[in-house]
Amino acid sequence: MGIIDDNNLNDNYFYLNSMLSHDAYRRSLLKGMLLSPWWFYATKTQAALPIDLTRIIALEWRPVELLAALELTPLAIADVPNYRSWVADPPLAPAVMDVGLRDEPNREAIQRLRPSLLLLSSGYGPTPQSFASIAPAMAFQFSNAKGLPLTAAYRDVRLLGDRLDLGDRARRHLLAVDQQIAMTGVRLRQRDDRPLLLFSFIDSRHIMVIGQHSLFQEVMDRLGLVNAWQGEVNPWGSTVVGIERLAELPDVQALCFHRGEQDPLNDAIRSPLWQVLPFVRERRWRIVPAVWFFGATIAALRFCHLLEHSLEPRV
Repeated sequence: MGIIDDNNLNDNYFYLNSMLSHDAYRRSLLKGMLLSPWWFYATKTQAALPIDLTRIIALEWRPVELLAALELTPLAIADVPNYRSWVADPPLAPAVMDVGLRDEPNREAIQRLRPSLLLLSSGYGPTPQSFASIAPAMAFQFSNAKGLPLTAAYRDVRLLGDRLDLGDRARRHLLAVDQQIAMTGVRLRQRDDRPLLLFSFIDSRHIMVIGQHSLFQEVMDRLGLVNAWQGEVNPWGSTVVGIERLAELPDVQALCFHRGEQDPLNDAIRSPLWQVLPFVRERRWRIVPAVWFFGATIAALRFCHLLEHSLEPRV
């Protein structure tokens, strides 16, 4: 995680200190600049002035959740149509504007909106430095050093809460998440103990499978659930494989995350290959609403509710 705050006071002090050789002149000049009203204002505008909570833009979808956890609505986000397909919740208010693609947002549109703060995800999309001339930024990492995305989400809710002077809201939200996970664990004690397969269709022959080091994996670990997919994954805890790979998982319960009207699931489930999969033949799979695999605490809450309503009880 990185927080980008212009530290102009210190940076410019040491720059001038190295460039000016005459000691008396240097001290006099630096003292005057540091006490100058315009110098103070230039530093404070980027780093310390209060953030206008109505003018925050999220350039990646995970930070949208972080704002929602603090009961805030972004001024704009990147890629509204796909957000509604892949993420769905938290729902976007009609007034939220679109500023282009997540990996290539519209810089001019963002500048016109005069944001007070930009929220990004490290490792995907633009860097905070590339928008430094427009607004201060915070960039959040998907996971932590131990590969625990939910733990990282707790950290990021607190960090953003502190940055926006909303620490009380952050604490209330995280307490609610803890309580929900504990409650879900109690409610799932009598479930079928088959391993759980989590996936979504990419096209009619390929799926994205959720595995180790994912947000859902950390939730499942807390709930005592076993992930059916123990194979390879990328740094975000997912991988794309052909449907035929699922034949290697004979005794599982499966949840397929639906992606809205454009979901390739509708064509895929009519294929002969799909029909012969063990969990399909034995009707041990369900189509469930979209939950953002790479989200934060709200995605974890949605996942808990989904598990409670989708997993079959022990027979």
